[in-house]
Amino acid sequence: MPINWPELTLAVALALAGAYLIADLAARFVQSTLRAVIADPAVEKAFVDRPRRIIRLTIFLVAAAALVFPAVRIAGYQTGLGGSPRAVGSWLLDVGLRIVVIAIAAYLVIRIASAAARRLEREMSQGTGLDVLERTKRAQTLGRLLQKTLAIVVAGMAGLMILRQLDIDITPVLTGAGIAGLAIGFGAQTLVRDVLSGFFLILEDQVRVGDVAVVNGQGGLVEQVNLRTIVLRDEAGAVHVFPNGEVKTLANMSKDFSYAVLTLGVGYDADVDRAIEGMREAAASLMDDPDFRPHILEPLDVYGIDAFEPARLVIKARIKTVPLKQWLVGRELRKRIARRFAERGIEMGVPQMAFRMDREERPGGTPRAG
Repeated sequence: MPINWPELTLAVALALAGAYLIADLAARFVQSTLRAVIADPAVEKAFVDRPRRIIRLTIFLVAAAALVFPAVRIAGYQTGLGGSPRAVGSWLLDVGLRIVVIAIAAYLVIRIASAAARRLEREMSQGTGLDVLERTKRAQTLGRLLQKTLAIVVAGMAGLMILRQLDIDITPVLTGAGIAGLAIGFGAQTLVRDVLSGFFLILEDQVRVGDVAVVNGQGGLVEQVNLRTIVLRDEAGAVHVFPNGEVKTLANMSKDFSYAVLTLGVGYDADVDRAIEGMREAAASLMDDPDFRPHILEPLDVYGIDAFEPARLVIKARIKTVPLKQWLVGRELRKRIARRFAERGIEMGVPQMAFRMDREERPGGTPRAG
């Protein structure tokens, strides 16, 4: 035991106390910054308390190492380290401090990005609309993708900067990374194209799970919207998988609202005005039905005579519905229109074909059908 152990103990205690004070002040600053970004008490434990403890411990260890050696030397005690305490302290205060700052800065950037992604998910999940769950899923997908990408980039940059501080040549690492990135880019360009297309498809909310869509001419119910693929199931139950990079045409038939389009034919001798009136009455009775009223957004819109066809006049109309209910409303409306037409004596126009039989006489007086 050294002769001046009381002075040595006091010096070490003061150094540790100073290190703890510095670490506590830094941790409080980080805590207040993260709380301002997150603003959600429900997730403070995961995104505020844990980073505060890690940062406090890291800064305490660095500050303690930086303060203990000068304190021991001031107390008159010489250590048996290979290098002098002054050299060790100088290295810690110079290179060591810069390494710690780089690591802490990288950690803070990653944690703030995680907190921002969490806040984005929370804000997009607010409301009581029918698509809250889908908006939440979309926000989680985009948030996780951005968070992981940023974490990889920041961690890689921080690692290279730390290697530079340790006087390690990073030129071979950069060269190897460039060659590997070039090879991966050529080999996985289709995958990268699919992922980028899927990112913008999800970001722009072009199609969602549960929509009815036509992708590249194939219609079906959207079961999955992934970063790489869209999965449809048609009415026969067959599953169709389309890579996002190969989606050339996409028609969403249930985004925000839909229309049930009706094309009816009546005879040329029918009263068109009475036919249109009967269609409006059928639509009005449908809107008064409590089973169908929640599905209808606007009354029936009759365009009028849309085309002249053999043996019939074509009347076109549409009715606005909530998404995915256009087929249900359209079938019921056609049934009621048919009933109204029958009550009013309006005959539906049916395409007809006329046949003519000619007879001519064979030689000898025998008739022959022509």
